[in-house]
Amino acid sequence: MRAVALVGPTAAGKSALAVDVALRAGDVEIVSIDSMAIYRGMNIGTATPSPDEQAAVPHHLIDLLDPWQDCTLSFFQTAATEAIGAISGRGRIALLVGGSGLYHRAVIDHLEIPGQYPLVRSALEAELVEPAGPSLLMGRLEQLDPLAASRIEPGNVRRIVRALEVCEGSGRPFSSYGPGLDAYPDSDVIEVGFLPPLETVYEAVERRVAAWIDEGLLVEVARLQSSTKAMSRTAAQAIGYHEMLEHLDGRLSLDAAVAETVRRTRNLVRRQVAWFRRDPRVLWCSTAAEATEMLTTSLARVRGSVEVRD
Repeated sequence: MRAVALVGPTAAGKSALAVDVALRAGDVEIVSIDSMAIYRGMNIGTATPSPDEQAAVPHHLIDLLDPWQDCTLSFFQTAATEAIGAISGRGRIALLVGGSGLYHRAVIDHLEIPGQYPLVRSALEAELVEPAGPSLLMGRLEQLDPLAASRIEPGNVRRIVRALEVCEGSGRPFSSYGPGLDAYPDSDVIEVGFLPPLETVYEAVERRVAAWIDEGLLVEVARLQSSTKAMSRTAAQAIGYHEMLEHLDGRLSLDAAVAETVRRTRNLVRRQVAWFRRDPRVLWCSTAAEATEMLTTSLARVRGSVEVRD
């Protein structure tokens, strides 16, 4: 895989950094590793690169699905692999940019992804609506696959249902697929991590959410809500969109929705840092200048390795 990756938490400034490096390099195309930027019409709250940025540097995996469609890990893995292959076929280098950790691992480590079992999932979702549904499903998962259960937050019902769907549908523990997320095999992809001081990132989160409101996030969400097709479970849980939907439905004031968006984004930052910090292959940088230098060096290494093989 002829690629370099730029990883790190949301609001750190990865997208602008990647565009700057790609413009200087001249032979780089960006592949967005973001589980929400893949949706059309969800541009503000996903911090999708601007039209000018996309015009300056080719971007991939943006606006591939409609908001009423579910973005599965398998779909994303296939789409990313095809995009990277096409970029390499043009003699160019893919720069993978994003903070969706599981999607990133699925692409660079070619994770074995379990199949879909719709009938099993429907039955589990029917149980989920009961008052004690989430806790009962979590208890069942702890019995069937303790390792998978230990990796899932109790409140993350989507992942609980998915893990149980695979356990019951395939007859195999969800955690048994592939080498597991605790294994970090050798990879052809050079991973560069960009992590400014956390307080700087947290401040950027607050500015970003305020800017979303100024740019019309509420109008964007209202437009999605008024569509004849309901947003998919995946899209409707996106940070910012979920809170604005709660506001439009009268369950949260606008101030409360904004505060909750900031809170959830800060929590996401912490989870992203913990996720990528566990990967020993990531080369960490704390400033934009360091990251720019590391990315430039990594791209040169990829070019050199290809030339040597040729």
